Amino acid sequence: MNDPFKIKGPTCISFSGGRTSAYMLWRVLQSNDGLPSETVVCFANTGKEDEATLRFVQDCASNWSVNVVWLEYRHKGFSVVDYHGASRKGEPFEELIRVKNYLPNPVARFCTEELKVKVIDKYLASIDLEADTMVGVRSDEPRRLVKLRQRGLLIPLADANVTQDDVQLFWKSQPFNLGLSFRDGVTPLGNCDLCFLKGPNQIMGLIKDSPDRAVWWAQQEAAIKATFRSDRPSYGQMHRFLTDQADMFSKEGGVDCFCGD
Repeated sequence: MNDPFKIKGPTCISFSGGRTSAYMLWRVLQSNDGLPSETVVCFANTGKEDEATLRFVQDCASNWSVNVVWLEYRHKGFSVVDYHGASRKGEPFEELIRVKNYLPNPVARFCTEELKVKVIDKYLASIDLEADTMVGVRSDEPRRLVKLRQRGLLIPLADANVTQDDVQLFWKSQPFNLGLSFRDGVTPLGNCDLCFLKGPNQIMGLIKDSPDRAVWWAQQEAAIKATFRSDRPSYGQMHRFLTDQADMFSKEGGVDCFCGD
């Protein structure tokens, strides 16, 4: 039987820092008795991931004895960092916004492409590695699968019919885990903390939990004199009006992102 986790050539494993992509990495290590030669694991840090995500990436590397290359966007390039030196105040994301001089939004979602995809591509070019890219997308994420397959990416979890239930069951048996809550089928703080593609009720709940989370996002909107979305209040308004959640939002309206879980 074909093993979709068996590495067949130069490969870049794109590790988002979530439970799903970490499970994919673990399956690759099991199927190949470790990390094969000409295979790299890359984590692209935007600076807006929760601290628990950064700890989880570090825990996976140390517990599984695998080298994870930490990358960050820089104008016209990238930097290789590590857990201790990684940005934690949104610096790479803010630099990109200043370079573009406009905000990413649901129509122009350039943040993932610039902060993650292109950064990893530039790193691979710098080490002269022409590789296939492997991403952690499950079989129960059909809308993401269509576009990712069209891009020719390796999607072993989907090929192995791995679902969210499989991923959660795996982590319940492990000695360490991602320190972010999982509820209603999602990890609310996964990826960028207040990503504009998350639903409004989800974002408002996260701001209620920790109002300081909204400050960076509001600062970016103020600096550019625009908003990340035109169909909902600004982050500054949500910060100020967080007690009016029921009146401000009548329905959830999240959008799929390709950052991965």
